[in-house]
Amino acid sequence: MPWLDVAMPLFVGVGLSFLLECQLEPRAITPWKRHWASLCIHIGIWFLLFVFELVLFQRPWFAVFNVLALLLLVVQVNNAKYHSLREPFIFQDFEYFIDVLKHPRLYLPFLGVARTLIIAAGFIGALYGGVSFEPSLFEWMSIKDFLILLISLMVFGFGLFWLGANQKLPVTFDAETDLKQLGLLTSLWRYAEEERKDCCFPIKDEFTESAQASDGALPNLVVVQSESFFDARRLFSGIRTEVLQEFDAIKTSAVCHGQVEVPAWGANTVRTEFAFLSGLSAESIGVHRFNPYRKLAKQGILTLASFLKSLGYRTVCVHPYPASFYARDKVFPLLGFDEFIDIQSFNIADKTGPYIGDVALAEKVCGILEASSTQAIFVFVITMENHGPLHLEKVSEGDVDRLYSTTPPEDCEDLTIYLRHLGNADRMAGMLRDRLDDLPGSNWLCWYGDHVPIMPKVYAATSTPSGRTDYLLWAKDKAQGDSAHLDLKVENLSALLLQEMGLIGIEKIEKV
Repeated sequence: MPWLDVAMPLFVGVGLSFLLECQLEPRAITPWKRHWASLCIHIGIWFLLFVFELVLFQRPWFAVFNVLALLLLVVQVNNAKYHSLREPFIFQDFEYFIDVLKHPRLYLPFLGVARTLIIAAGFIGALYGGVSFEPSLFEWMSIKDFLILLISLMVFGFGLFWLGANQKLPVTFDAETDLKQLGLLTSLWRYAEEERKDCCFPIKDEFTESAQASDGALPNLVVVQSESFFDARRLFSGIRTEVLQEFDAIKTSAVCHGQVEVPAWGANTVRTEFAFLSGLSAESIGVHRFNPYRKLAKQGILTLASFLKSLGYRTVCVHPYPASFYARDKVFPLLGFDEFIDIQSFNIADKTGPYIGDVALAEKVCGILEASSTQAIFVFVITMENHGPLHLEKVSEGDVDRLYSTTPPEDCEDLTIYLRHLGNADRMAGMLRDRLDDLPGSNWLCWYGDHVPIMPKVYAATSTPSGRTDYLLWAKDKAQGDSAHLDLKVENLSALLLQEMGLIGIEKIEKV
């Protein structure tokens, strides 16, 4: 019977799909312990993917192994992401498949050779087996019967899917918890469903509600979101203190400094970036916490930039990478920026390693500050030099002696490379401080790290950081005898900055 010839591979494929989920990191709970609606969604999605493949190739077993190969791809990508970033694969990550083609160096090295070969073998095996050994259904089935079969499977699949989706399974937006409770396919669907909802968040105008009238010239402001910046000396006591000598010097005379809690680990810079600019916490924006630039930011949000622009500032972002990455070229004008200066304003000689170096970036910002003499300026700088993958770079001769006072543990090559770049970030901080100190008027510098770097072998050999990065607020002519130490969340940092600058009234800043 032709129907049995389709039913067998279909249900074998469903079983194998749950078996593949057993390879997930973190491991989802066993299917029979999940909510029945989660199983309906999983099986419904499987049926619909199977029908799609059956329409294309008319070979049931080929369709099954094509869908399994696709699921294997997602599982392997999930495991690679979880290993590096401590977060499983989510629906919002699908757009990175396109980014892999545009920016392969940022993604493919973390997948690894073994996983890439497994994925390739899965697709090649399915293609070869399907074409070579399985005949088309049309060899013994009429077009009419084929259409009846497809419609029946689609109705059954949609019915199961609708039955499960109608339950509106709750999600916590803790990606690891949701994956464990719902399974892979169901958690992907629920995150997609949540993102499609209208953005109706009660966004409070924290900046404008307490804005202060300026009684003089507005101070210039430079904010640096430094790539993967944190005080790595907390990892290993043998790192030389001179690695961050400029940062330490600025910190001693800063208005305040401390550690900052950020919503990202190892990557996902835009989460920290948006939290700082908007003042919105991850808890307040639901599923949009994972990539606020996909939808939320595109509706226009009050930000530090738009607030300063309303006061008369010229607002500029400098990021030495393509402006189209994360759609910043479309998003940043909506967030209040007048100008976006990207990698096109730099040249290959400005590179330090694979990316534009921090020293060259500092020179660019200093030039912008010098050219802006008639209007107060806010420059938001997003650095790139210390962006991984660090393991693709090599330790240079003399690096170990220059960066360590004692021999580092084994498997710490990534740390040595990181410290080399961290030293350049330190030079950048000193250069900006000196330029702001030389310029007339009141000038401010805010510096913070977006997340800790990806260095799993280093953390295994030394210690695992908390995930907090470091920040400071410095102002010309406001040297403190004893710089205030305050640990806080990054979404509160911009409010603290405006408060210290005297541009908003005194508010209580939540400590961590």
